[in-house]
Amino acid sequence: MKKRKIPMRKCVVSNEMKPKKELVRIVKNQEGEIAIDPTGRMNGRGAYVSLEPELVKKAWKQHILDKHLEMTISDEFYQELYDYVEHQKARSLL
Repeated sequence: MKKRKIPMRKCVVSNEMKPKKELVRIVKNQEGEIAIDPTGRMNGRGAYVSLEPELVKKAWKQHILDKHLEMTISDEFYQELYDYVEHQKARSLL
């Protein structure tokens, strides 16, 4: 049986290449709105972050996503992202 190719993406915080399933995509759409993209299919400019709460805190502290998406991101969005990543991490450990 033929092995399937695993899509790899780079985490903008740790600069590590990881399988796409181990990352969460953050999207900036045409209207300039920011959203978490769990499917990885939304239109717009995307940036990937590992499903590690420590890396989300680092991105929040250093405003890494602000630089990659070229806009100011609110603390409420970073908190939402942190909660999402924490939830996904807990789900993966079950």
